[in-house]
Amino acid sequence: MHKVAVLIATLTRRGSVGRGASVTGMSPQDHRITLLGKPGCHLCDDARAVIERVAAELGVPWEERDITASQEDQEKYWDMIPVTFVDGVQHDFWRVDENRLRAALRS
Repeated sequence: MHKVAVLIATLTRRGSVGRGASVTGMSPQDHRITLLGKPGCHLCDDARAVIERVAAELGVPWEERDITASQEDQEKYWDMIPVTFVDGVQHDFWRVDENRLRAALRS
């Protein structure tokens, strides 16, 4: 039992387990960007341009979802579009900061 406790303590210290575990060591290609927007949204067009540029530069896959296709998304995010997610976690809204997105994908 003592060996298990030592192993868990070691992994937790290294950030390998537990809440807030480190994702260091991931390459940009291991991430995924999702843009949540709607047709005719000029801020969404701006966000898309930034995401396309950063994703192409770093080789990161990305997808775009239409907020009007999901009642749940509309209820949660309507006032924030465009909303950017990295690996399913909300990253930005209204505007995409290119440097901040690039930094998140390199971590």
